[in-house]
Amino acid sequence: MEWYNYVAAFFAGAFLANTVPHFVHGISGNRFPTPFATPRGVGLSSSTLNVSWSLFNLAVGWLLAVSVHITQFLSLQITCFVGVSLMALMLSKRFQAKHKE
Repeated sequence: MEWYNYVAAFFAGAFLANTVPHFVHGISGNRFPTPFATPRGVGLSSSTLNVSWSLFNLAVGWLLAVSVHITQFLSLQITCFVGVSLMALMLSKRFQAKHKE
């Protein structure tokens, strides 16, 4: 297996983890930061934009996972899990600061 399969699996996990907060806030009708907000990543975007951003993240994560046949290789599944875990931890730290403002 090539090294880039592991990179794709890692980023598949990162994109899939990023789907969750944007989707939950979006379908709840809440405003939440996206890369399209002003200031970038800090300002709040509409719930519709959050759902759209989450669906984009889901599509990219799914395409990356499918492209490397992630379900067939345990090592890729573990790499994807590491991507999910690191993105989840990074997001938890990042958005923890939004409640302190």
